[in-house]
Amino acid sequence: MNARVVHQAASLCLSYPDDAVLGSAAMIDAALREAAPQAAASFAPLLHWWASTPPDEVQAAYVDTFDMSRRHALYLSYWTDGDTRRRGAVLADLKRRYREAGLALEGTGELPDFLPLVLEFARHSPREGSALLQEYRPSLELIRLALGERGSPYTGVVAAVCDTLPGRSPADRQQAMAMAAAGPPRESVGLDPHDPRLLPLEPVGRH
Repeated sequence: MNARVVHQAASLCLSYPDDAVLGSAAMIDAALREAAPQAAASFAPLLHWWASTPPDEVQAAYVDTFDMSRRHALYLSYWTDGDTRRRGAVLADLKRRYREAGLALEGTGELPDFLPLVLEFARHSPREGSALLQEYRPSLELIRLALGERGSPYTGVVAAVCDTLPGRSPADRQQAMAMAAAGPPRESVGLDPHDPRLLPLEPVGRH
């Protein structure tokens, strides 16, 4: 599997579905079929839904799924760093890592832990980006599980990202939380992922 192609495709698919993103569907499908056929099957439900649903409905569903519900937040440190001071330090460190890799964030209007930005970093700097995704593997898995519980067409996209990383995905939320507890020590390990203290900062840049 070509992880860079999967990461770039997922970065687009998990971004706000404006006209440019929706217009890239054929390109995404073609690139995946050529470079990552297995992943292409995981992206297919979303791309089919895009093709068969009016754009305004797709956009409304995106906002409802990712902006209006903490259960599917795409901000990776939301799931691991409930203390606001700790999270501020994490975000500053992410900005530093991006800057040192030569990835500019100016004008994105998003926090550096926003999954599409992290995926763009992984495409730009494969080794460092993949390590960052692995660092936040529990967050990715919790997002995947929550989307699956919702029956969201975005589920397969996050699952495909998880499949680019070493090791098996946890089968349920309990296993995902155990994965988080076994990871690097963090001040907020043990917090319930839906604790109100983990509410992400208000996203900006939405249309």
